[in-house]
Amino acid sequence: MKFENLKINDIIKISSKIMFDERGYFYEKFRADKLNEFLGYNFTVVQENESFSVKNVFRGLHFQTPPFCQSKLISVIEGEIEDFIVDIRRGSPTFKKSMRIKLTQFENTQLFIPRGFAHGFHVLSEKAKINYKVDNIYSKPHERIINVNDPELNFNIKKNIFEVSDKDKNSPFLNESLFLDYTTNYYE
Repeated sequence: MKFENLKINDIIKISSKIMFDERGYFYEKFRADKLNEFLGYNFTVVQENESFSVKNVFRGLHFQTPPFCQSKLISVIEGEIEDFIVDIRRGSPTFKKSMRIKLTQFENTQLFIPRGFAHGFHVLSEKAKINYKVDNIYSKPHERIINVNDPELNFNIKKNIFEVSDKDKNSPFLNESLFLDYTTNYYE
């Protein structure tokens, strides 16, 4: 497994070597020991989610407040997505910084997003299945959303290219969200 730090602190791209033969292929998709060694702390999976969406659907930017913050390990099972990430860790050198990264079923990569980030994705292919492992359970009262069209995020999205749920479409902008009183200690 290969681990690569991306431009925002603590976002990690994970690649695995695929072994092919006449029967098909095999690869190690997840190794807790290797990931935890790279992270320097334990990522313990307690819930696994799968999402199916059609082309142009956007889901997010979602996060949960303490004590239900979640780290996520994202992989694309089918199709192609563009992943959107925002650092919401007050005190972080990349606080309020955002990034986008494409993930596809053919690249054999995963994305690790630690606690303290808002996350969403846009489906680029005709359909997409996304799998994400998380280290905390879902809690509806602790769920928050940031509007992806916030100009401060600088995603430069053309109007009306996404099919977005009403909940996501009507969500507040970054500075209007309730996370600004967070501390950077997401692991308590």
